[in-house]
Amino acid sequence: MQSQRIPMKLKFRRLVALAFCFAPLAAFAAPVVADSRVTAVTVYTDRAVVTRTATVNLTASGAAEVTFEKLPVGILDQSLTVSGRGTAQATILDVTARVAHVEFTPNERVKLIEDQLRALAKDRRGLDDRTKLLETQRTSIGYTEGALFSPASKDVPRPTVAEITAALAFVNEQRTKITAEIVALDDQREALAAKQSALERQLAQLRGAGGKSYKTVTIRIDATTAGNLELALGYAVGGASWTPSYDVRANSSETAIALSYFGLVRQNTGEDWKDVALTLSTARPSLGGAAPEIGTWEVAMAVPRPMPMHGQDTVQLSAFEVRSEGSGRARNAAPKAMADEAAPYKEAQVAQTTVDTAATSASFKIATAASVPSDNTAQKIPVTTASLTAALEYATTPKRLAAAFLTAKVANTSEFPLLPGAMNIFLDGTFVATGAFPLVMPGEKFDLALGADEGIAVKHKRVQRFVEDTGLTKSGKRYTYEYTLTIQNNKKVAARVIVSDHVPVSRHERIVVKQLAPDAKEFKPTNEGTLKWTLDLKPGEKRDLTLKFSIDHPNDLQVTGLEP
Repeated sequence: MQSQRIPMKLKFRRLVALAFCFAPLAAFAAPVVADSRVTAVTVYTDRAVVTRTATVNLTASGAAEVTFEKLPVGILDQSLTVSGRGTAQATILDVTARVAHVEFTPNERVKLIEDQLRALAKDRRGLDDRTKLLETQRTSIGYTEGALFSPASKDVPRPTVAEITAALAFVNEQRTKITAEIVALDDQREALAAKQSALERQLAQLRGAGGKSYKTVTIRIDATTAGNLELALGYAVGGASWTPSYDVRANSSETAIALSYFGLVRQNTGEDWKDVALTLSTARPSLGGAAPEIGTWEVAMAVPRPMPMHGQDTVQLSAFEVRSEGSGRARNAAPKAMADEAAPYKEAQVAQTTVDTAATSASFKIATAASVPSDNTAQKIPVTTASLTAALEYATTPKRLAAAFLTAKVANTSEFPLLPGAMNIFLDGTFVATGAFPLVMPGEKFDLALGADEGIAVKHKRVQRFVEDTGLTKSGKRYTYEYTLTIQNNKKVAARVIVSDHVPVSRHERIVVKQLAPDAKEFKPTNEGTLKWTLDLKPGEKRDLTLKFSIDHPNDLQVTGLEP
């Protein structure tokens, strides 16, 4: 049988077809799993922009895929950004994020707590099983004790007194051991319950980090030449925030206050930030880029609206724009300070933060690498310290409260915008109060309330209340009040004290209020009747102020507001 000869053109067509079939297998190699780490994070008031970096080795030219695995499930897909640099010449084609559902918990901290809870549940079952066994033994001992005193039979003779005594001793001994072990098991069960409750509370705080799912980001690359490529993947994720916090330290003998500025950073994103370049931003991406339209304010006749049918729901959609900052490499730690062993003790300094002020926001770049775990606990990050010139004065309203409150008139001479936040106040080295810090821009002046100072003694005393008839026919009444306000400076330095009080304000033409002391020409009250004295007191100086006034009204007019 002669063999069939295949024409040359047919052979060529078959080889071309086989080449096309196997071309995709050769063009797309297996995905490269990036060994990445978080290097930089910018935290906003309601989210964070994270930068992950990884170096991959592209061994050949052509198409390649690089995957970043086990990323937080809360990543905002529209915020993904990628940049790269290295010895390989490559083009980044696209980036894709996919959700992966698994049977295990990818978050290591959550998984650890879940494992501990399972171990505690197993221990609890062991304690319950042991308790059931001891209860069974105690029941059996009861049967044994009952058999000792059961009536004798033909086959079972009555035991002797010695045998009964020995058996009772054994029964009592076993019952005591069983009871003691059950009590010990109950104590262990209570301890396990306390541990379980604590772990469940921790787990509840970490629930926002995602359950049994995570995201995988795939980057497609077209490499012209082989080599190394350092990729920076940026993404926005919820579950992170920061709020300002301040420590204000004032000395009543100095004309400056020491301000310590902190950022309280919280995050529950599902990944820990370890030794990252941290930036705190005042921008608010959730507000969008433009002011909302005012719309039309219409006034028309009310028309009854039809009631919605059962099962109809109204869905409100919201959209927001995420502005991602460019990726950056982690900054080196600040250089270590040279220490002089022979030098005296010095106060520890706070790392100074640099501030970048843009048209609409400011960014505080923390000087040293920071670590913030994903457990939703507040991490107090130092932003900066500043010494601000202040003019100190006291304000007191003795009639309302016998205390003098220190107020500092301060100018923000730093380059940092001071955002609203909680404030701890220390006066002369002692914690005195908490407060709310206002919004203060660089160069702006503001008043800072520093709390009560016991060094200024304040007293308010009513000297007299005199009532007399007025008019020829005694048709009216006159009430005369006199008060003494005593202010004493018990401090070793001079102090300026602003004292406030008031005289009544008449709301009827037939009610006449006359200020008798101080002279109304020198101390004219405001429209609301407020009087203010400015006292410059020397150390140890005491000053008495007199406030006296009268109220006249006819008898046929009933008056309210008179002090008894």
